[in-house]
Amino acid sequence: MKIWVDGELRDAASAAVSVLDHGLTVGDGVFETLKATNGTAFAMDRHLVRLARSARGLGLPEPDPARVRQACLAVLDANPAPYGALRITYTGGIAPLGSARGDGEPTLVVALERTARRPETTAIVTVPWPRNERGALAGLKTTSYGENVVALARARERGASEAVFGNTRGRLCEGTGTNVFVVLGGELVTPPLDSGCLAGITRQLVIDWAGAREADLPLDVLDIADEVFLTSSTRDVQAVHRVDDRELPGAPGPVTAKAARVFAERSAADGNP
Repeated sequence: MKIWVDGELRDAASAAVSVLDHGLTVGDGVFETLKATNGTAFAMDRHLVRLARSARGLGLPEPDPARVRQACLAVLDANPAPYGALRITYTGGIAPLGSARGDGEPTLVVALERTARRPETTAIVTVPWPRNERGALAGLKTTSYGENVVALARARERGASEAVFGNTRGRLCEGTGTNVFVVLGGELVTPPLDSGCLAGITRQLVIDWAGAREADLPLDVLDIADEVFLTSSTRDVQAVHRVDDRELPGAPGPVTAKAARVFAERSAADGNP
């Protein structure tokens, strides 16, 4: 594997950043994960816009989009793969060991992980730890993922692939790396951004292409929803067949199946919507 680290491609064994990098010591960084198919990354323009937005929100200087794009294309070209996840990581660079930032250049790393496509359906669990929709990092895609690590471990212990959070008001928010959609009476609904959820790329495309609407929802809507599905860059639209101990027989249901079909057709027709 070839990995881009600060301006050059390196073998995985020699690709390294400083032990004083602020992304390592305190999680001071942002990232994006793009679906890569046969050497092409999906929706790159949207991902680069969100990377810049997350950097601004964290107080980092905005990355040069041309430089990031160059790094992505170099990694895609050097690592041919039918399917994978292209990961862009952008951190505060070398800094003191505490929370204060240094005055050095940010670090840019781009890597490609070969992956298999996700199964058509999956199981999820809800977790008792809330997302803070008013926190400084709400809605930003940062490398401060400790909460997600703990929650996803809980999900794996219970035979699920994703954990879903409510927020501090007990409203449905998001998964550790996904957005959540529910079907109520035939209508497709997802939490609004002020719930604290990430403005997912796939989430917005599903809203635009499948006609979903945003609505404030209680976390326990998952107990009554007719259908539930997840969206993310590597899952696309993935139906949920179990929420905690509740089975959803027949998943994917008709609304989910239609959303998945529309997303597949539209994304195949335009790789950079």
